[in-house]
Amino acid sequence: MKIELEILLACVVGYKVLVPLILGIYKYFLRPGKKLLKYGEWAVITGATDGIGKAMAFELAKQGLKILLISRTESKLIQVKEEIEAKVKDVQVRYVSLDFAGGLDKHKISTLAQAIKDLDIGILINNVGMSYPFTKYYHELNMNECSDLVALNLESTMILTKLVLGDSSCGMIARKRGAIINTSSAAGTQISPLLAGYSGAKGGIVMFSKSLAAELKPKFGIDVQVQTPLFVTTKLAKIKRSSITVPTPSTYAKAASRAIGYDVAISPYWSHALQLWLMDALPTTLAIAIVSNMHHAIRKKGLKKEAAKGNASEDNKKAQ
Repeated sequence: MKIELEILLACVVGYKVLVPLILGIYKYFLRPGKKLLKYGEWAVITGATDGIGKAMAFELAKQGLKILLISRTESKLIQVKEEIEAKVKDVQVRYVSLDFAGGLDKHKISTLAQAIKDLDIGILINNVGMSYPFTKYYHELNMNECSDLVALNLESTMILTKLVLGDSSCGMIARKRGAIINTSSAAGTQISPLLAGYSGAKGGIVMFSKSLAAELKPKFGIDVQVQTPLFVTTKLAKIKRSSITVPTPSTYAKAASRAIGYDVAISPYWSHALQLWLMDALPTTLAIAIVSNMHHAIRKKGLKKEAAKGNASEDNKKAQ
């Protein structure tokens, strides 16, 4: 009886630990990336002037795709366009200056539709997004922050996807090929106290992507993937120094592009995936406590900086 229990325990450990470990090593270190040009000539990337979006633009350009950059600030778009053209030979880069904040009205949607008209779009990277200035209780957000969390994270993803898919006469649906990559966040998969609005918007992207993948792949052959990174050295994350757990945008983009065409949901950088696997293995109450403590510490620092700025502003007024 004792031997049987030991064998059973060994089988459980093998299934729960060794199998995921072996599969993880293959997925993150050995699995080859796909030839992305098979999806089409053009890659459309939102939030393309900083961080992950900019790095993805460079990565896809290196793989031979033509690039359409979409972001808010035209001067930064021109700069990124010129940087890509300087580093990647014979690349074609276009851009659209558009602000997703405040929602997408008819004029903005028309601008996007015109920009992608007649393009053989193979890959859409829905990357634009926003978070909190620092972790807060949900009731502390103002109304503009609440609405923009939805507009920049979720609405932009759904509308761009709709435009790029097209219908039976044009777009990915007509061509029956393409890849839609939606950048969510680990916060969209984990219970995240003091980040509820952001977590909710990013969680919406996760379920939208999974449902859309089940809808499109069997009938139209279109790949849909949601990527759920943890921290990357970006302005959004407010982290400047990279480490083994916090990659640079360039390092992350290499992993993210290599994952395209495989899993429906993935955290493409290996140490992020490992951290999420460990969090999922914890009891839910313990996982929530860990995240909550981290977010309370971030909030404390944020409030301290906010107060310091307020005091400095008052001192300047008095000096004047």
